[in-house]
Amino acid sequence: MTDLASQPGNRRLEEGGLRLALVDDDDDFREVVGAELEDHGFAVTSFPDGPPLLDYLADGNEADVIILDWNLPTWNGIDLLPQLRRRGVNIPVIILTALSGTSFEMAALERGALDFIDKSRGVPVLARRARLIADAAKLPPGTPVEDSVDHGALVLRPRLSRAYWRGVDVELTVTEFNIVQRLVDNAGDHVTYRAIYDCVHRSGFIAGSGEDGYRTNVRSSVKRIRNKFRAIDPGFGEIENFAAFGYCWRNPPTPA
Repeated sequence: MTDLASQPGNRRLEEGGLRLALVDDDDDFREVVGAELEDHGFAVTSFPDGPPLLDYLADGNEADVIILDWNLPTWNGIDLLPQLRRRGVNIPVIILTALSGTSFEMAALERGALDFIDKSRGVPVLARRARLIADAAKLPPGTPVEDSVDHGALVLRPRLSRAYWRGVDVELTVTEFNIVQRLVDNAGDHVTYRAIYDCVHRSGFIAGSGEDGYRTNVRSSVKRIRNKFRAIDPGFGEIENFAAFGYCWRNPPTPA
């Protein structure tokens, strides 16, 4: 990992993989997260503040995704966003912060961030979303991209693996999101335990004890998903169980 905390911003990102620019004023956090992101196959260059990043990009260096901390010494991350755009930098930006709450998320998205991730979600979620955003940004102009899927009170954003229930982020992991998306894609029909598990792992993968051990894993995953929805809406009951077969996401009621 290249860390430009004490060096001028004139070094290029390493070749190979997706290139991330990580901006955070916490030296220890920057070092640990940068190293973990490299383990996920990214080439990472990190900065302690916004101005070194601006200098780095002004020197002709590039990145596929910029990850900005909310609290930075010179400007907050969301205030750095307009600075980037005024300089013609249109690289996708993720705001990474310990500040949770819908108001912070909406402020970041309104300023032009493509995603807003709580630091507590962990590097695997950050890595997954950074890759999804970078891949979407590389699509040819005019390629249709499904930005959101509305299903009653549920809104899915597949590009970012985010699910919102009644306007609130459910805080699903990527694996949990994949399960919900599979159920919603087949809303009204029951999806087998095997199909739910295969949407997370490779087809035919067996986990747990015995040939049908994967059922236990699926039940545990669905229980966690239900609990996350119920933390927002205690009356949540969209996921129905069909004994010994699988689960179904109910279709929303038809308006009278």
